[in-house]
Amino acid sequence: QAMSRALLPAAAGDGAMASPLLRQDQQLQLLERLDFVGKNVVELRKEVEELRNSLRHLAAEIVGEVRTHLEETQRMTRRRKVGIPYSRDRSDSTGSSSIYFTASSGNILTDDGESEGGYTTANAESDYDRESERESEEGEDDVSCDTVRTVRRDSLDLAPEEENPLDLDSTLDEGLGQLLEQADRLHSGNERDRREGFQLLLNNKLAYAGQQEFLWRLARAHCDVWELTEDAEQRRSYAARGKEEMELALQKWDQSAECHQWFAILCGQVSEQESIHKRIQAGYVFKEHIDKAIALKPQDPQLHYLLGRWCYQVAHLGWPEKRTVSALFESPPTATVEDALQNFLRVEELSPGFSKAGRVYIAKCYRDLGNDSAAELWMDLAAELPGNTKEDAESEKVLEEMRSF
Repeated sequence: QAMSRALLPAAAGDGAMASPLLRQDQQLQLLERLDFVGKNVVELRKEVEELRNSLRHLAAEIVGEVRTHLEETQRMTRRRKVGIPYSRDRSDSTGSSSIYFTASSGNILTDDGESEGGYTTANAESDYDRESERESEEGEDDVSCDTVRTVRRDSLDLAPEEENPLDLDSTLDEGLGQLLEQADRLHSGNERDRREGFQLLLNNKLAYAGQQEFLWRLARAHCDVWELTEDAEQRRSYAARGKEEMELALQKWDQSAECHQWFAILCGQVSEQESIHKRIQAGYVFKEHIDKAIALKPQDPQLHYLLGRWCYQVAHLGWPEKRTVSALFESPPTATVEDALQNFLRVEELSPGFSKAGRVYIAKCYRDLGNDSAAELWMDLAAELPGNTKEDAESEKVLEEMRSF
């Protein structure tokens, strides 16, 4: 009513109709102000929503930290009750954690605190890499032929070799030793066994979370369930949790080849659904830790197989990946098909018939290099091996596709 009366002439009576007193330019100005206020209200709503989301994330982080603290407290309490002695760190593994990287140039910090760029590693190339560089290109065919002859002899026995007997520290209690042996057996079993092994290790985490041999097996179990899970979010969750376990483990056991190996694998799994930029960044981290693992355990065929896979993927980077690398990294990763081949042949040298996938990759390398006769030979050798894993089944499909060309 007050607004209505304000719009009436002073001499108008109670029955007079309201008529606007604002000129056209004043009305336009009023409409512009109202529009400005409306836009500000919309922006304010967006800011409030963003603040609300930030508070949710902050609350989740606080809950996670509290849960971690409570688990640690419960573990310490249980140790005191059952009288489990505290393990001492080895004097040769008390250096700075290897999960913090130093870029050679162009550091860009990401959300997870890792840096981009060409990482400077403590051991940038493995012992075998240095040995391979000293070999002349003319001797490569001779080495390959010698390897083939050895494989031919050893391929007659296709029964899978048993894993090396568990070499546990004498300070570990008998219960932990039995637990680790059972976990290794389940890891070598079928899908149901590997899921059971994962749950077994989770159930004993509070009791043995301070043991190196337990932690890297728990990370390996996370890799197992990652492989067995179809849902993308669940896969990422398994890989992220396993990676966190290894980050903590590497702070104490930087001289453990197994810790470096499974941290590298989990980094790759976490980046599976990430952007090209993130996947390339994870590739640097993967190479960093595989090199360190090989330096610590140079006779492990699995490590050379992983390095061969990395070299092969880098050698076959597509145009988008290469453009991303050149734009974001001053020291892009470099590897050739020859590098990959040497690592795969090293696997066969250390353990003939180590995997069907390894022999398929050797055949692919020879085909890429134009040596069709060697490729055919290694395709035949790959076909001789049984398929025991999901990777073997995928390799069998690749083998069939290669034969069709």
